[in-house]
Amino acid sequence: MIPLLQPIFQGAWAPLGETLVCAARPPADAVPVQRLIDEPPRVDELLRRHARHRGVAGADLRAVASSWCFAYLDALLPPVVAAASVLQHVFPTAPHEMRVVVGDDDAAPRSFHIGHAGRAHPGSGCAERLAPLVDLHLAPLFAQLARCSRVAPKILWGNLARRLDGLFEQGLALSGHAPHVALDRDTLLGRPLWHDGRTNPLMARQRPHPGASRTIPLHRQCCLFYRLPGETYCSACPLRSTDANPGFA
Repeated sequence: MIPLLQPIFQGAWAPLGETLVCAARPPADAVPVQRLIDEPPRVDELLRRHARHRGVAGADLRAVASSWCFAYLDALLPPVVAAASVLQHVFPTAPHEMRVVVGDDDAAPRSFHIGHAGRAHPGSGCAERLAPLVDLHLAPLFAQLARCSRVAPKILWGNLARRLDGLFEQGLALSGHAPHVALDRDTLLGRPLWHDGRTNPLMARQRPHPGASRTIPLHRQCCLFYRLPGETYCSACPLRSTDANPGFA
């Protein structure tokens, strides 16, 4: 594990910090992230391999793309966001600076590899520390996934919002509710406009559940996992309403 991350990712959390590797020479099977963005056939091949692993038949890859997106975010975000928000240290995350290793069986991302450890950004704003990850890396990757699978981009952005929300919850607990972590969360997830004035695609991804006996936040859009073999609606799915599912309570 990168030494900087060791105080955060201890015990059962250690595997989450080990998905980011800093070394002068990446593994031979590590693929530059830039190639995923620039080469649609490569993304299409990964999605079809992932589809076979998930038991999906047919040409509809929308739910597969959402599943693969979650695997990508689960490998990438914990070490990168923890460093950027809790420690205010920015790892290199631009597509030309990162490589990804995927599994042989499911084509899901396993680890990300960088050639240097970046630098500290104490006192800097959220835009400086996290916007490059979102704008330069994830936005074009989501666009490529949408082109290859026809999945709605809002679903991929919703996946990102869900994962960031959970990570910020952990970051706040770990840091003793540090104000700068709370501000990062509000900037990314709670404001209608992005740092440069664009509409924030991560904002307001939840609404109250209409049929539950207690308040249960619902995601604004479904992640499509219910379309995968063996899966069903998650407990926070917006499709799990009394109208769509009369037996749900």
